Amino acid sequence: MPQLMIVSMMIFFALSLPVAVAIGLSSITGIAYAGINWLVVPQQLFAALDKFPLMAIPFFILAGNLMESGGISQRMVNFAKSLVGGIQGGLAITCVLTCMIFAAVAGSSVATTFAVGAILIPAMVKHGYPTPFAASLQATAAELGVIIPPSVPMILYAVSTETSTGEIFIGGVIPGLLIGLALILYVWLYARKHGLGKNDGQDRMAVWPAFKNSWLALLMPVIILGGIYGGVFTPTEASVVAVVYALLVSVFIYRTLSFKKLAPVFHRSVVGTAVIMFIIANAGVFSFLLNRAGVPDMLGQWIGGLFDSKYLFLLAVNVALFIIGMFIETSASIVVLAPLLLPVAVQFGVDPVHFGIIMIVNLALGMVTPPMGVNLFAACSIAKISLEQMVKPLIPFVAVIMGCLMLITYIPEISLYLRDVVYR
Repeated sequence: MPQLMIVSMMIFFALSLPVAVAIGLSSITGIAYAGINWLVVPQQLFAALDKFPLMAIPFFILAGNLMESGGISQRMVNFAKSLVGGIQGGLAITCVLTCMIFAAVAGSSVATTFAVGAILIPAMVKHGYPTPFAASLQATAAELGVIIPPSVPMILYAVSTETSTGEIFIGGVIPGLLIGLALILYVWLYARKHGLGKNDGQDRMAVWPAFKNSWLALLMPVIILGGIYGGVFTPTEASVVAVVYALLVSVFIYRTLSFKKLAPVFHRSVVGTAVIMFIIANAGVFSFLLNRAGVPDMLGQWIGGLFDSKYLFLLAVNVALFIIGMFIETSASIVVLAPLLLPVAVQFGVDPVHFGIIMIVNLALGMVTPPMGVNLFAACSIAKISLEQMVKPLIPFVAVIMGCLMLITYIPEISLYLRDVVYR
């Protein structure tokens, strides 16, 4: 049965069926073949969604959309530009820095791409940066939206593997900062080498006026992350706080968002949530059937026979996840693969939080690699260029992320230091 399910899923993917539909149909194929009671389907669909931490997903998606529509992202951009805009390449650095700040609330790389890219891609092009470079930078920097907490993929990993959401959140802080600083260093060197960004300081505000104009926006990630790690509220409760804060600031203080404009924001959030939840529900049935067939144990024995070292195991996992991430959506990959791979990783002595960060960083690369890179399509639509034009400038950015991924993989302290300080 497991072989039939996996082969049928690959066939459905090849037929370009939506990810959730392909997973669901492959599960039904397995049930029909094995003669399992059909009541398993609604039971497991419900069980996959009947988990309290999943409530954070719609609220974080809504918070990100409110920030985008309410002008909060524009104020974050202005502040970041005031800090680094005077440096050669400062506008490109502003892009990375803003994505890091925005990521600390939005939890979604696509939301980060649209919210920040709509402002900074045209600005970079206006200042002489090649359009493909600007779009590639934005798509890659937006990947930080799922690495720096809070993050929807982190919530999915925590729920799928019964890992602490707070621990996986804090495990992503240093890796996110590492990747952000690596991207900043690369774009600074690129700008100096190619003579770009010499006039990036034009029209930028001084630091203090920019801070006064944006301090309420900048306070948002402080409240969310500070509240989680200060024990004031749980990550799920933090998502609700993020929505209430973004709503109050956008509607009543900045007054950039009226009640009439809220309907499209809610619509986008509902659609985004429904897509993810549909994937989770179908993946729940798929995972249940694989577990019922004893696939995790068989996989563990098979991999254990292939590798006698956790370092070789982690290298093989990274290669496999990189390839999988190019073709399968991140949420689906995590929900299906995490419960299968984590028990094997634990057998090799890998910490569940460390393994979660490896998975998330690796699969996040799939968001910026063809043919299924959602960030690429978002950046292309903003920059009005084809995907083919982005490939060449994208390669160095992917190389930077992969270099950081190797450090994260083989230096566990990068992911575990803050976790051990706060939770141990």
